[in-house]
Amino acid sequence: MAFWNQKRMLPVGARAPEFQLPDLGGTDRSLTGILANGPALLAFFKASCPVCQYTFPFLERLHQGAKSGGIQIVAISQDKAGATHEFCREYGVTFLTLLDDPATYPASNGFAIANVPSLFLIEADGTVSAGASGFSKRLLETVGQRAGVVPFRQGESVPELRPG
Repeated sequence: MAFWNQKRMLPVGARAPEFQLPDLGGTDRSLTGILANGPALLAFFKASCPVCQYTFPFLERLHQGAKSGGIQIVAISQDKAGATHEFCREYGVTFLTLLDDPATYPASNGFAIANVPSLFLIEADGTVSAGASGFSKRLLETVGQRAGVVPFRQGESVPELRPG
């Protein structure tokens, strides 16, 4: 399944690059360790990004409703810990959030993102099965179907795309 992608982004079908990043508690997490629990939707973001602010409550809905063993939602912040903690508090983010070192952005550069939010659905074998730069209603619906969650409420006006 492919979605609208930036040319520079890691393409669908590619192998996701390994990373090791600290979570908000300071524990190092690797992509291999995350994928040991099943597929994951990686969501790269910056706290100051309005499209990220729009997207993350929908990601939280997916996280809250996901069946055990379903798709994991993992945020990767391009900000320092303080700004990231504040963003998570303000937008109600309870899923795993990692810190991509703002000095070098190892994970962001590995996935070749140009904008935030950038979303990548990574299968348990490490293959990128979908990706989107910006908000993609279709990608979130696809993740929701696989996770057994409806990400959008009846009557909610949600655009198909919102560039980052």
